[in-house]
Amino acid sequence: MCAAVPLVRIFDDRGRVLDFGSPPRRVVSLVPSDTLNVAALGCSGALVGRTDYCELPADVVAALPSVGGTKNPRIDDVCPLQPDLVLTNQEENTRGDLEELARRGVRVYVAFPRRVVQGLAHLARLARVFGVEREAGVRELLGSGYHALRAADDARSRTTPVRAFCPIWMKPLMTVHGDTFISDMLDLCGAQNVFADRERRYPLAADVGNAVPLPPEKIEGRDVRYPRVTLEEVVSRRPELVLLPDEPHPFTEEDAAVFRGLDIPAAKTGAVVRTGGKDLCWPGARSVEGIERVRELVASFHPA
Repeated sequence: MCAAVPLVRIFDDRGRVLDFGSPPRRVVSLVPSDTLNVAALGCSGALVGRTDYCELPADVVAALPSVGGTKNPRIDDVCPLQPDLVLTNQEENTRGDLEELARRGVRVYVAFPRRVVQGLAHLARLARVFGVEREAGVRELLGSGYHALRAADDARSRTTPVRAFCPIWMKPLMTVHGDTFISDMLDLCGAQNVFADRERRYPLAADVGNAVPLPPEKIEGRDVRYPRVTLEEVVSRRPELVLLPDEPHPFTEEDAAVFRGLDIPAAKTGAVVRTGGKDLCWPGARSVEGIERVRELVASFHPA
């Protein structure tokens, strides 16, 4: 178990203050990437619950009870585990569930990293929460992450980016705006998100050109970072690389064939590729080595 520490005060990504007189000893993670983050910090012994979608580390996850999905955790299963901390994410978990946990007196930490550097900062903040920020292995982990970040940033400044399209869902076809972790990872690794400027429009029919979009004052507070797009829009953006991740949607060879049939540079050069999604969308520990893997993948399709 992690060592005792003096009082630690941190602010989560909602700006809420959380005070810790000692490291949490009973933690439920409602975020797959945070289950990995806690284990990477050497604190897996504090985990007492996780979601159906928590996969890594496999041996840690196998020993933990599941409390349901990220969008529909069973609050009545979380509370009997007597957690002194529940790790959540503003994007992955629903507001109603987080408010219900708080109403029941459970301490909830809400993360919302939208940049790769914010994911590493989140990992460093968790290290403080668990009182392990001075341990050699943790310092090495974080140092490696920031080194990979700086190396990628330096390489990006000297390279013309590849124009890339990265969908996150097939039916309906959805992708990412520039204000997302995935887009920032792509940008850091030398791939320019061709839909970085494209916001989601409301009502949903307006997103694919079948209705008049509501004015900005009518959609205040809604998330506009995951637009639905058409194949015609994809063609018009002319991506040189199409990346089809295996999460959140598991793109198939049948899906890949759709994009290989489009009149886009990526299809003509064989640059429509299925790939793992965790390096693209898991903030924190996964990025430490994931940055280099994404860089290598993008570089392999860079125009000569």
